[in-house]
Amino acid sequence: MTSSSIVDVPHADATVLDNAAWHSLAGPHASFAIGDDLVRRYPSDVAPFVAVRTWDEPGVWDALRDLVGPGSEVGLSGYEGGFPAGWEYLGGGEGVQLVETDALRPRPDPEVIELGADDAADMLAIVDRNQPGPFRPRTHELGRYIGIRRDGRLIAMAGERLHPTGWTEISAVSVDAAHRRQGLASRLVLDVAFHIQQRGDRALLHAAASNVGAIAAYERLGFALRRRNKFAAVRTPA
Repeated sequence: MTSSSIVDVPHADATVLDNAAWHSLAGPHASFAIGDDLVRRYPSDVAPFVAVRTWDEPGVWDALRDLVGPGSEVGLSGYEGGFPAGWEYLGGGEGVQLVETDALRPRPDPEVIELGADDAADMLAIVDRNQPGPFRPRTHELGRYIGIRRDGRLIAMAGERLHPTGWTEISAVSVDAAHRRQGLASRLVLDVAFHIQQRGDRALLHAAASNVGAIAAYERLGFALRRRNKFAAVRTPA
């Protein structure tokens, strides 16, 4: 990672970023939310994320089990404590959250096209080829998705995912192997960020802490590390 310091975020309510999925589902993405005032999730064909308002409520684990069902695998972000009896830890890791700084110079790109439901199969295919992170058949409904087609084939893509109030996450950045090292990923990120800023929001990104190449590329564009975050996969009691 090229930066070891964690940036402050002026002129924005960055506290929502500490629990970005919850503030998406309780805010701009409330129409997708399944759950109650303690635990919420997206429909399974939209996104795999489950969000908890606070881990301090005594009933949170029961609410989480009831929401996702018994014997189900679920990803938890930001929780670093132990697990109740019957919950099985499946693995985990560390991610990073990056936010735009004043060094970011977003701009629209003349080659990109907007993607929608008619492009869903091609979007799923490029994600399968490049593995940028979770992407489901209706993920494109969460925001604006764009791509670049050459000879009719979708060879690069990026778009918007989580949307805590005042912020929009850039996600699903994918470029096919034969078209890398041409600056396409940077062009897509800058285009997505441009339209985010045009709406009055600020841009953020998430990446695995081990993906140092992508993190360095985002930092060169004008993003900076805001926080590191633990994530874990668990199975609910059967």
